[in-house]
Amino acid sequence: MAQIDRTDDIATCLNIRRVVFIEGQDVPEAEEVDGEDPDCIHYLANVGGTPAATARVKPLGPKAKIQRVAVLDAHRGTGLGAELMRFILTDLRADFEEAVLGSQTHAIGFYEKLGFEVFGPEFDDAGIPHRDMARSLTD
Repeated sequence: MAQIDRTDDIATCLNIRRVVFIEGQDVPEAEEVDGEDPDCIHYLANVGGTPAATARVKPLGPKAKIQRVAVLDAHRGTGLGAELMRFILTDLRADFEEAVLGSQTHAIGFYEKLGFEVFGPEFDDAGIPHRDMARSLTD
């Protein structure tokens, strides 16, 4: 588990996102590859030296917007996603006051277990229903 910034590591993150979102959830490539990656902090989780999960964080002043949380099918249900999220939340505490994200509605319970709370109405993102969620990083 690490924050990464090398070009080849970011390419690995993009490949995981391609498999999970574009191939697995039919998210249009133009929506997934949105041009915002250079402005984000990237995270990569490996299992046995093999890339297995990723996420990115977009800084928004005192808030950190967690985006593109993706775990390959073979590693879902193993706790890897929660481990990655806890790592990210710990890493963000030094520089941000709050973490926000847009959760696919089926994943709300996952994020609630990590301390996030739902706010606002349901919305569509890439044809998938989502809800905004937030949690403090100062407690």
